[in-house]
Amino acid sequence: MSSDELREKMHSLDATLRVGKNGIESVAEELETQLDDRRFVKVKFHRASRAGTDTEELAQKLADRVGASGIETRGHTAVIAR
Repeated sequence: MSSDELREKMHSLDATLRVGKNGIESVAEELETQLDDRRFVKVKFHRASRAGTDTEELAQKLADRVGASGIETRGHTAVIAR
């Protein structure tokens, strides 16, 4: 798969995980479950979850927590893969 095809695939994903005021700890287990079933998971970070940090930083912390990688961040969404 070319990088353009990969980027298009990630862009077309729906966000299946949402991080809210309870932060990344509350969704880490669900992210692990979703990564067991699919290659990429798109995560939406709501304003309450960001609390002075940026989306890229939160996405990387969440990815690190489950042994995955943050692939792409756009706006308040990120794609995480294992």
